[in-house]
Amino acid sequence: MLPVVVVHGGAGHIPKERAELSTIGVKEAARTGYVILQKGGSAMDAVVEAVTLMENNPRFNAGRGSVLNVKGEVEMDALVMDGRTLASGAVSAVRRVANPVQLARLVMEKTNHLCLTAEGASKFARSMGVPEVPEESLITDYAKMRWKKNLGPDANPVECQMGKMGTVGAVAVDIDGNIACATSTGGMINKMEGRVGDTPCVGKTPEEASDLALAYMKERVEGLGGVVVVDPKGTWAARFSSLQMSWATAQQGELHFGLYHGEDFVEPVQEDT
Repeated sequence: MLPVVVVHGGAGHIPKERAELSTIGVKEAARTGYVILQKGGSAMDAVVEAVTLMENNPRFNAGRGSVLNVKGEVEMDALVMDGRTLASGAVSAVRRVANPVQLARLVMEKTNHLCLTAEGASKFARSMGVPEVPEESLITDYAKMRWKKNLGPDANPVECQMGKMGTVGAVAVDIDGNIACATSTGGMINKMEGRVGDTPCVGKTPEEASDLALAYMKERVEGLGGVVVVDPKGTWAARFSSLQMSWATAQQGELHFGLYHGEDFVEPVQEDT
């Protein structure tokens, strides 16, 4: 059963013209993480690399492709957690960093803190030699279009949610049975400056745990979402209460993936692509 990696590209309503590319993106992320695990890499290495790949993909709401705040700026959150030690690291409202998930890992490994935010996170990034990138490089035409469309006083709240995609994430178990997870997001579209969501916050079978959490979310806050989970034996689950969630998992040489409820397509893992 081991190793295994499970990734998701965010739960929400994915426009038809972006759905296929979203599925391709999570398959690539899962494949990349799986190759690392097969070569003896750690679960932490796998999830950070998988999420980095999605941060670099403009089809996801993370890194390049993040939604914009009310001022038209990019502010991002990310978190990593090591199941072996229960150590974690996070950044929130960070700007001008291409891969917040890598910065979150540095917070875990190089500081005594759990989370650094805003300018504090940026100063830490500079001290670690993390290059600062132009904000324009993180802003896509699609994000800018949605930002402008939702600024107007006559903006339709329902239409504002069209094309909404949430946090991307990955969980993995390596050949030694160690678990790690990583998440990254640009947050909510047109959010207030400085807003921090639940992504950088640490918080039965995987299937039961997932369904229970989603049911609780829907009952208490009338919200929709999605999760990917895995246990030390390699049993995994991808569950969501939203209309769609692109997800993929790689295990025992097979790549499982889907977008809509009930989908579980399977193809061989192609390590050289």
